[in-house]
Amino acid sequence: MIEATIQSLAERGFSRMTVTDVAARAGISHGLVLFHFQSKENLLAQTLDFLAEEYRVNWQAALESAGGAPEEKILAMIRADFAEAVCTPARLSAWCAFWGESQSRPLYQARCGANDALYNATLVELCTAMNGQHGYTHCAEQTARLIRIMIEGVWLDLMTLEAPYSVSEAFETVIAGTRALYPRHF
Repeated sequence: MIEATIQSLAERGFSRMTVTDVAARAGISHGLVLFHFQSKENLLAQTLDFLAEEYRVNWQAALESAGGAPEEKILAMIRADFAEAVCTPARLSAWCAFWGESQSRPLYQARCGANDALYNATLVELCTAMNGQHGYTHCAEQTARLIRIMIEGVWLDLMTLEAPYSVSEAFETVIAGTRALYPRHF
C-alpha cells in the first residue's frame, strides 16, 4: 500500500491522490486501505515515515561503509542520494509532493525534522573535518548547505524537466560543485 501511495503521489500529487486510487494500484479494496490506515491523512503520514526511514537508512549505511577520510564520507553521502533505492522518479515526485504542499509542511517537519537535522549535522561535521585535516577555510555550515542544496536542486531537475538528464549526470553535477568547494579532493 505504501508503494502504491508513492506511485499515486508521483502521478497525481499530494492533493489529488485518493485512497481509491491507492487501493486500485495495490489491487485491494478501498475499505482494506482504510482498515489499515484509518484515513488518507494517516496513509500519507505513514508513507512519509517510510520514505524518511528508507532515506536515513540509505545514507547512514553508505556512510558506515565509507573510508575514514572526510572526503570519502562526503562522497558516500552524495552517492547515497543518487542510489537506486531512493533516487527514482516516483520517490523524487513523492518527496516533492510533500515538500510542495503548504499544508503538509507541519507533517513533514514533525516526521522528518530530526532526520534532516541529523543529516545536516553530519554533513557539517564532515565539512569541519575537511577544514581541519586539509586546510580549507570554508564556513562548514554554509558548505554543507551548498552540498545539500546542489543535491536537492538536481533532484528537482530530474523531476521537473521535460527531458531530464540521467541520474549519473545528476551525480556528476553535484560532484562538479563539490569539486569547486574542495578542488584538491574531488
